[in-house]
Amino acid sequence: MKRLTNIFLMIKIGLLSDTHSHFDPRFIDLFADCDEIWHAGDIGDIKVLDKLQQLQETRAVYGNIDDAIIRRSIKENERFMIEGVDVWITHIGGYPGKYDRRVKAELFNNPPDLFIAGHSHILKVIYDEKLQCLHINPGAAGISGFHAVRTAVRFNLDNGKVKDLEIIELENKRFGGK
Repeated sequence: MKRLTNIFLMIKIGLLSDTHSHFDPRFIDLFADCDEIWHAGDIGDIKVLDKLQQLQETRAVYGNIDDAIIRRSIKENERFMIEGVDVWITHIGGYPGKYDRRVKAELFNNPPDLFIAGHSHILKVIYDEKLQCLHINPGAAGISGFHAVRTAVRFNLDNGKVKDLEIIELENKRFGGK
């Protein structure tokens, strides 16, 4: 759903990170009812971004493994307002109590409502009481890396709030994974 004047309507977001050049065909069904897909970096191959953009409107940032082609296509940081929520997406951001020095000053000077970072391959959803900010790291949706379980996240933005957050486990890499 889209916004009409000053009325905010619920929209559904699919969130992933650290695909490392892997596009899982299950993304098609997992994000079919999403209004937007957000990728928090380490895309790995521009073809992954292209396929996500074919599914839904996609917002993405580049990560430390992303090449010059990807870096020319997208930014290191995305900060935007959507449905009454101030969102900041970056790849290397840390998490509450251990924010990366690259983002820490801006986070404390001008905290968003929702701070999204990837990089660690560890799924975390933490509310930072000090900043009054929700932090989400969707873990890693790719098959490369030390993570045992591939993950992604879906949630709704509804009248300025994050609601109905779902953790998606794609598979345990040790048992039946690639």
